[in-house]
Amino acid sequence: MSTFIIKFIFIFLLIVPLAISGQNGQSEKHLNLKGVVYKANVDAPLTSSEMAKIKEVYQESTQKQILDHPIRVKHLKHLLRNRIRIIKIDIKAKQKPCQLLSEIELFNDYNKDLKRDQPFNKKDFNPLKYSFMFFEPIPIMYRVDGSNYYIQIQSQFQ
Repeated sequence: MSTFIIKFIFIFLLIVPLAISGQNGQSEKHLNLKGVVYKANVDAPLTSSEMAKIKEVYQESTQKQILDHPIRVKHLKHLLRNRIRIIKIDIKAKQKPCQLLSEIELFNDYNKDLKRDQPFNKKDFNPLKYSFMFFEPIPIMYRVDGSNYYIQIQSQFQ
């Protein structure tokens, strides 16, 4: 995925919630989207685990790209705390065909040495390393290769 597309997606994450919340009621009805509603947990400071995930991806650009922008910090906390779920579906009939984690490009604009999580570990998984479709109006699921684990990304508009 080109650097331009990745940057566009990141900017989209930062601007769309503000733009949607600033629209008048008629436009919101037309789009059928609500503004982003943050849970109270985004007001708590970043945890050491969250900070480590951010630093792994942004390296020496962490301060300039993320920490100097409170709204970006808030969006990332909302993403990590409320929108990403890792679920295990053992019942074959309930498993869905999804794009595989191995097919998702790494988001390595700031850290060219990023590596895929091998082997997959639910507890230590860093979703920020991947160019997931974080901004879709509907939930998106990805399957972890060779497992019954799925990464579910909830819409920011729910």
